[in-house]
Amino acid sequence: MKKASWLLILSFLLTLVLVGCSSGNATQPSKDAAQTEPAKEIIVSAAASLKDSLTELQKDYAQKTPGVKLTFNFGASGTLQQQIEQGAPADLFLSAGKTQMDALDQKNLIVKDSKVDLVGNELVLVVGKDNSTVTSLEDLAKLSVVKISIGTPESVPAGKYAQEALTNLKLWDSLQPKFVLAKDVTQVLNYVETGNVDAGLVYQSDAQGSTKVKVATVVPASSHKAIVYPAAVISATKNKQIAEDFLKYLQSSDAQKVFVKYGFKTLAK
Repeated sequence: MKKASWLLILSFLLTLVLVGCSSGNATQPSKDAAQTEPAKEIIVSAAASLKDSLTELQKDYAQKTPGVKLTFNFGASGTLQQQIEQGAPADLFLSAGKTQMDALDQKNLIVKDSKVDLVGNELVLVVGKDNSTVTSLEDLAKLSVVKISIGTPESVPAGKYAQEALTNLKLWDSLQPKFVLAKDVTQVLNYVETGNVDAGLVYQSDAQGSTKVKVATVVPASSHKAIVYPAAVISATKNKQIAEDFLKYLQSSDAQKVFVKYGFKTLAK
């Protein structure tokens, strides 16, 4: 075979080798690319009173499940309910009242089989650390100059429980002129801490987390419906399995111990 022919064949073979190497390199993902794969995110709309406990649980869950990012949207349960009804992004809803969860259930906005009662709570009357005047609910009616904060009953479950309790205890009508309504229990607590009001009705978990207030009295459990925090996965979620996994984690013994640490009550299964 002529020399020129050999050169053509060698040139052709060399071209094939170079193309093959180039193609092989292009299909190999780098280790850096694999390591920077973004975490799966779920948005959890949760009652304001759950903020401290969920913040701690968020850190624990990040260690257990590093591939999942938790984003929390805290607020009054009624406000969160309305946001979900209006199409706001949410994968999981943790409510401080059954009314809000039931409203979403009736509109088929939650995954029915996912709904669980997560934790319980108590309603308490709190006053400033140095307040020795108010020691009972009855004192609120006796004192002529006193301001009392409660959550707006229409949107804040704690406010609804307060209204129910005070009505059953025959105190609601006489106390109405003294009320300062708040957007959620966190704001009620803040009003008491700053001295803007003399007393407030909040959850035990809220009172326990503050160093500026003290519990004057526990509101009789018989005066209002049981305080239960229901939770459920949102129907519109695109991360159903991840949301279900996190909800399952919240029901675990380890997570429940954290809730108890922050003043919540476990519920009998």
